[in-house]
Amino acid sequence: MAKNGPPTAAKKRDAARHPRHGISDREVNDVEEMSMPRTPVIYEVVRRLGEEEMARPATSLWWSGVAAGLSISFSLLAQAILLTHLPDTEWRPLVVGLGYCVGFLMVVLGSQQLFTESTITVVLPLLKDTSWRNFWRVCRLWAIVLLANMTGTLIAALFCTFTPVLKPELLAGMVEVSRHLAGMGWLSMLLAGVSSGFIIAALVWMIPAAESAKFAVITLMTYLIAVGGFTHIVTGSIEAYMLVFAGDWLWWQMIVQFMAPVLIGNIIGGTALFAVISYAQVMEEI
Repeated sequence: MAKNGPPTAAKKRDAARHPRHGISDREVNDVEEMSMPRTPVIYEVVRRLGEEEMARPATSLWWSGVAAGLSISFSLLAQAILLTHLPDTEWRPLVVGLGYCVGFLMVVLGSQQLFTESTITVVLPLLKDTSWRNFWRVCRLWAIVLLANMTGTLIAALFCTFTPVLKPELLAGMVEVSRHLAGMGWLSMLLAGVSSGFIIAALVWMIPAAESAKFAVITLMTYLIAVGGFTHIVTGSIEAYMLVFAGDWLWWQMIVQFMAPVLIGNIIGGTALFAVISYAQVMEEI
């Protein structure tokens, strides 16, 4: 009777096969790596990001917010560059809208603090642990980041308007792009802000699963805001400042007709709609 010898290479391969699915342990690991993360996993990633943001010092939040305001201003500049170099055709707005993505790419990929991103990130920890302490932390971060973003876009608008950094036709292009705001009513501003807030919150939710596709995801989602004519409190603020400096609006008009409705709309879209719905998906699993 033959004795069992040492396991051959073929036997080793057979032993490595998964007993139920007919795949190797290495292939099982490959499947796990290629699978989309479950919704509770995405929730936890975004929630922890919010916890980290709320724990940051006020100085760090402020300068990161100012940087985001400066960076987001390149959206308007990129749009103006495309506008001034393209013929006046029906398809021009679709191409000009691509410039809107530039500032968001700089902000998101640069991990800078943008107010509309925090409408979901810091709200998820609050929904999980609804306390006065967390409510105060949310209000603190929102106030610092929003003011910092507005300061950054104001600096950019002043720089573009009152220094010879831009050619006159490019400056005129920035004002022309901005004039779409002047034709919108208060309610239209608010409802367009709801849509924009929802889209940005969805973008933040998608980033953890995007991995190497982050560039494409950011571009696609923010392009939708541009071509859809939706309003964003930060990117729209430099447009509003440009209208004030061009004499189209007074300061009070900018605050009443733009800032108030768009801010309310962005918070509703990002917090009351997307963040609450996202939490509701996982509250029985966490």
